[in-house]
Amino acid sequence: MSDSAFSQRLLHWFAQHGRKDLPWQQNPGAYRIWVSEIMLQQTQVNTVIPYFQAFIQAFPDLENLAKAPLDRVLQHWTGLGYYARARNLHLSAQRIMQDFHGEMPHDLNTLQTLPGVGRSTAAAILALAYGQSQAILDGNVKRVLCRYQAIGGYPNEASVNRQLWALAQALTPAARVAEYTQAIMDLGATLCTRARPQCARCPQQGDCQAHQQGRESDYPSPRPRKVLPVKCSYLLMLQNPEAQVLLQRRPARGIWGGLWSFPECSSETGIYEWCWAHLQIQVQNYEVWQAFRHTFTHYHLDIVPVWVQIAQGVREKDKMPPNSLWVEPDKPPGGLPAPVVRLLNALPKNNYVHEI
Repeated sequence: MSDSAFSQRLLHWFAQHGRKDLPWQQNPGAYRIWVSEIMLQQTQVNTVIPYFQAFIQAFPDLENLAKAPLDRVLQHWTGLGYYARARNLHLSAQRIMQDFHGEMPHDLNTLQTLPGVGRSTAAAILALAYGQSQAILDGNVKRVLCRYQAIGGYPNEASVNRQLWALAQALTPAARVAEYTQAIMDLGATLCTRARPQCARCPQQGDCQAHQQGRESDYPSPRPRKVLPVKCSYLLMLQNPEAQVLLQRRPARGIWGGLWSFPECSSETGIYEWCWAHLQIQVQNYEVWQAFRHTFTHYHLDIVPVWVQIAQGVREKDKMPPNSLWVEPDKPPGGLPAPVVRLLNALPKNNYVHEI
């Protein structure tokens, strides 16, 4: 099959079976497509849809997003994960307003200078919003191409990645690029899935080398196995007699960057040290709750929640560690990691009597 035949068959299939009712396909301007492409990084479509709809309602255009406080942006990202994406969206919106007069750049290289926008994301924006003939290579497309040409090796390895980019560029047509781009993403998402691909319904089955060999499950090659390290963190749920709990904003870089979380220490003895160093109090009563595991891309984090009852006299205006605030558990600020939301919901919401 020629390169043009590949795109023709794909476009014919898309006309009959492609997804055309996704929310970012309605009024598909560059801003909406950009937001959707960032959200879809590492996240499934069905998960993204309600977040996208709420995000667009809160920030309907670049100017609104650029002017919004970061906390409000993070609040609308809570639960979606990979929070650097939200911070990058916010920072990019400010840069676009300042450096590009509020208009999304039309150039592939310029787009890639925006935080969080890589080559494939930039190409998708240009193809879907402006109809430019730009090849994309997201996870779904990598899977389709690896099977189509029976390309072995882990797709993110440099040599394999170069081969896939060359193939993606060769197959991308000069016309109807927006439709083609959505079509090849849809093919990977709906038919050429990781498990149990529906080859009998695939428009490329006649020339797909993996299918001809009966080896669909062998492509793409899996990520080389790596044992994730395990780290441990004690989260200090410091609660005063009015049931207010202390939260701190995390540094911009690192896990949960810029989000509000509980103070943390690396061991149980650190509870005493932290409270004395930051609040000048001596802890007398605390409870260690059931630990649970939260997994990031590169490691597991075993979280040990510790409920610390703070004596009368510690108030928001009296003693405040840097970048912190006392809040009611059911009225937290915007931008919280999912484990922190879980723990806040488990904390007492009413006053309690504290006895020293």
